[in-house]
Amino acid sequence: MLGPWAKDVASLAPQYAAGDPFPHVIIDGFLDEDFADQLLSEFPAIDAMGRTKDYIFGDKREEADFAKAGPACRAYYDFLLSDEFAEIIGTVTGRKLFVDPAFHGGGFHQGGDGSFLDTHVDFNVHPKHSDWLRVLNILLYMNKDWPAEFDGALLVRTDPKNEPKAIEPLFNRAVFMLTSDNTYHGYRKMSLPAGRTRKSLAGYAYELIGEDDGVKARTTSWAPEEGSVVKKTLARHWTTLAAAKNKLKGS
Repeated sequence: MLGPWAKDVASLAPQYAAGDPFPHVIIDGFLDEDFADQLLSEFPAIDAMGRTKDYIFGDKREEADFAKAGPACRAYYDFLLSDEFAEIIGTVTGRKLFVDPAFHGGGFHQGGDGSFLDTHVDFNVHPKHSDWLRVLNILLYMNKDWPAEFDGALLVRTDPKNEPKAIEPLFNRAVFMLTSDNTYHGYRKMSLPAGRTRKSLAGYAYELIGEDDGVKARTTSWAPEEGSVVKKTLARHWTTLAAAKNKLKGS
């Protein structure tokens, strides 16, 4: 299933630790090419997917239950939850991690013409498991023949005011990326021709924490690069508003 990189996983650990602007590693040829093609063939049509809960801060579709899409997707799902993959991400990060089997917020992601995802920092504690701390984003891009003018690059930075590093969303490219309080990321609004979409598969890895660890749960924090005064004001106060909503109604 995996590409040649898997023969020397240990070499990825120093690359991840030295990732700029925060720990991450880019793995081209992540999957065996034939298997990657099978995975792509099972990707759903964009109209068959529901919109994400990114509110005014994003325009894309997602489907967490991707394992049902076909045999390749099921095999990839099982692999991400396997002991083998847990050992891989543990070797890369130096931490004992496991992938969320429900793929909350993950699975198939897809955006068409006009799609964007504003700069943000992900939520830290799983909304249904208070002892799960989110540590690693596992992103697999599925975009064949993706010209530079399509853009859609993953933009990463440690401060919304900084110039971001751009990671092109190329076919069969994986990104293992730390998620913490200052791992800002997103992608700018795309202009795509009819029939073309930006596709990815996302999984999130966690580690167990205890009450004594002093971790305060927070929701996704938004820092849009552009937009109306109302949008930017909402972004500044979003964590407070979301916390109030969750207290009243549940997350």
